[in-house]
Parts: sequence; C-alpha cells; structure tokens
Amino acid sequence: MRISSLVTATALSALVSGAAFALDAAQPTPVPTVDAGAKAAKSADCYKQADAKDLHGKDRRKFHHECMKAQ
Repeated sequence: MRISSLVTATALSALVSGAAFALDAAQPTPVPTVDAGAKAAKSADCYKQADAKDLHGKDRRKFHHECMKAQ
C-alpha cells in the first residue's frame, strides 16, 4: 500500500511539474532588436577614435569594447 502511494505521488508530481515547465516554455521572452546600420556606424566611429589615439592590439580592442558599451 505504501509503495503504490509513493509511486502515485511521484507520478502526479512529475505530471504537474511537467505542465508548469510547458507553460513557461509557451511564453517566449522578448528579444531586444538592434538596428544593424546604427551598430555598424557606432563601431566605425569607435574605430576612428581608436585610430586618432593610435591604439593597436589589445589596447585597441579594449577601447572599442568600452566605446561600444558607452555609446
């Protein structure tokens, strides 16, 4: 009797939790859209600034990364 109750409770628990996961998956999270042209223009501007500072290698990549985050 105890084993069948345990099996039933486990099966019911799995069924309920599966339904909860299905509900979460049914609602997609919105993905922010980025205008590719604006991003490319921003990147080009950051590279021009890096050129003006005569940056190369790691310093140039780090500057570009920080510049893209700041703008």
